[in-house]
Amino acid sequence: MQYFNYLTEEERQEIFAVPPKKLTTDIDKKTIAYALGAALYMPADSPKVADKLVTDPMLGLVTTVLCLEDAVGDNAVEKAEKNLQTQLAHLLKQQDNGRSLPFIFIRVRNVNQLKRLAKNFGSLLSVLTGFVLPKFEAETGRQYFEELTLINQNLPKPLYGMPILESPRVIDLKTRVDQMLKIKEVLDQYQHLVLNVRIGATDLSGLFGIRRSYEFTIYDIAVIRDCISDIINVFGKPNDGYVISGPVWEYFGAGTRVLKPQLRRSPFQERYGDSGLDFRKQLISQHLDGLIREVMLDKANGLVGKTIIHPSHLAPVQALYAVTMEEYLDAVHILENNNGGVAKSAYQNKMNEAKPHTNWANKIITLARIYGVINENHDYTSIICAREEEL
Repeated sequence: MQYFNYLTEEERQEIFAVPPKKLTTDIDKKTIAYALGAALYMPADSPKVADKLVTDPMLGLVTTVLCLEDAVGDNAVEKAEKNLQTQLAHLLKQQDNGRSLPFIFIRVRNVNQLKRLAKNFGSLLSVLTGFVLPKFEAETGRQYFEELTLINQNLPKPLYGMPILESPRVIDLKTRVDQMLKIKEVLDQYQHLVLNVRIGATDLSGLFGIRRSYEFTIYDIAVIRDCISDIINVFGKPNDGYVISGPVWEYFGAGTRVLKPQLRRSPFQERYGDSGLDFRKQLISQHLDGLIREVMLDKANGLVGKTIIHPSHLAPVQALYAVTMEEYLDAVHILENNNGGVAKSAYQNKMNEAKPHTNWANKIITLARIYGVINENHDYTSIICAREEEL
């Protein structure tokens, strides 16, 4: 796997000063945590899962979550589990034949289902990178990771857990801090198996009868914004070692627009002219300008990666995680200045302070290895415009 592998070699050399590194499913945990990018949810009862991942893969797909929870009706769970077993068997055969697979996760419903899948799937688990653990709280969370520890005793490489914070006690003001601190105690105990902390914004919004429109980001919804702020406060300190992923973007089609589009014309027009403006209109018509703005706010708040529900989201999300040349040079400058102090940036537009900016710089260097460094005369539009025919 390699980010933006749909680019031609000529496009890659033109767009990137440092190209993305190739990824495998057996790389270290820290790299995987930052490399999940846009995680595409797919219903586990779909009979075409294996085909979409192998025979006719979606360009740019690096991570997928096969969902047995909200995406599957309560009366169709057994059928979905059997279908998933069939799909994983096909994927295992492809893997044994040397085919590269994306990072694959299963979103389970509860601990009992996790146990059942581990028992029934056996060697098929080697296809997976891990499990997504919904409605995660301290008590059930401990049970999840106790079971995951037992599962890993019989596997050559570890399967990781990704807890989703989305329960009433996580967002209720009366219980939020206490529950988050208890959850952190559990995650600290099993940190070697915790890959990502994910935010279930749809479930959290639903508790208040709220559903954001495509003209607003999740950060415009005050009660969710406040909860995200506390999640970052508890789990987001670099020394704690957790990567927090951005919440799902659930829109992929057209609708009536009241507010102005959120994409400037110049980034598209200056490099691509009329065709760039046409592509901008295409993004706006699918309300992907809202998605782009939300990803930028995710990044501004220290979140890395995002849950998505449609292939058209892949390019916009992942392009925004490619590192700009300015970010890269600042990060290198900060890390080289290990004696502390402050110095003017190479772009002569900011001050780089070694001590307060070191954690940021380390993150940028990690992202640069995974998503690449964009040449000075390019930006994220260069990457997503290369996917024009796919949108």
